[in-house]
Amino acid sequence: MTSAIMIAVMSIVTILIRFLPFIIFKKNTPRYISYLGTVLPPAIIGMLVIYCLKDVSPFVHPFGIPEVIAVACVIGAQVWKRNSLLSILTGTAIYMVLVRIIA
Repeated sequence: MTSAIMIAVMSIVTILIRFLPFIIFKKNTPRYISYLGTVLPPAIIGMLVIYCLKDVSPFVHPFGIPEVIAVACVIGAQVWKRNSLLSILTGTAIYMVLVRIIA
């Protein structure tokens, strides 16, 4: 019973946090919020790419080959389809296959 109550409370808090900006700002979104909405997503993606590639060594087997191929596939899929979800899923799947084959 307590688990169900905890899950319900966490769900309500999560939903409230997600909808609170829409309730507060309605149609008058401040300029700095709009600016952050355009600047932060590419910055976060860049940080994630750096974090994921930070331990790749070109001097140790498999020499970063799976990572380079996966990144190239993500870029190619993004340029081709302009669908972030498809690009991420494609890169992840290709990386997982290459890690199993090469390593």
